[in-house]
Amino acid sequence: MVELKSLFKLTPALAIKYFKNKKNTFTWDWYELWQDAHKKSFTVAKVMREDILKDIRSALDKALEEGKTFQSFQKELKPTLQKKGWWGEQIVVDSKGNAEKVQLGSMYRLKTIYSVNMQTAYMTGRYKTQMDNTDNRPYWEYVAVMDSRTRPEHAMLNGLVYRYDDPFWRSFYPPNGWRCRCRVNALSERNIKQKRITPYNSDGNLSQELHLVSKKSGEYKPVTVYTDPLTGKRIAPDVGWSHNPASDLNEIWTLIEQHLNIT
Repeated sequence: MVELKSLFKLTPALAIKYFKNKKNTFTWDWYELWQDAHKKSFTVAKVMREDILKDIRSALDKALEEGKTFQSFQKELKPTLQKKGWWGEQIVVDSKGNAEKVQLGSMYRLKTIYSVNMQTAYMTGRYKTQMDNTDNRPYWEYVAVMDSRTRPEHAMLNGLVYRYDDPFWRSFYPPNGWRCRCRVNALSERNIKQKRITPYNSDGNLSQELHLVSKKSGEYKPVTVYTDPLTGKRIAPDVGWSHNPASDLNEIWTLIEQHLNIT
């Protein structure tokens, strides 16, 4: 992931401390821990053993602290998971006593675990840094990577500019989905004038819709939807990502700042 290397240079201490303040939680399906709950909890779906969850958590801690690539992360973690039997497809009994054939560890899952946790931690640190500088840079620009792997919905958000306190950022501050690579650039009044940018206002353009969470359970949950005022197109984050992982974390940020002696 190109962005992770650059993001790590920005606020590694904040990202690391944010991640370390999360509490381990066991879940069977990813949507059992819904949106805002991820701010304070660390989980990996279908990891029901404390030692395995700690192994994955420890590997991510080390990757954050040392700026490790995914290749290094999986090279160190994969043998441990295989040795403990958390690998490949297996018949596993869930918390309700139901036997189910599931995918445990795999290279794809490790990539998802790595990218989601690293990107969320870095973006949380970035959000805190940008919030501390809103007097100088009060406008935020949504930036998508814009390559062949970029979701069409995220590409449509590319270049949108809102004030930092616009409700848009409560639901659309990245990441906005699994393996999302989007980010936010902070802009000053001078930047806005030089680039002749007219910031948007999301009043009347945000709404809530029920989206399907799981075909297996048939469960629906609310998702924030943005309606582009120019095209009328409706855009939503991936289901389960309609929130800002760094907002409303004043208590955690206070503890982090005290630990880092940066208050």
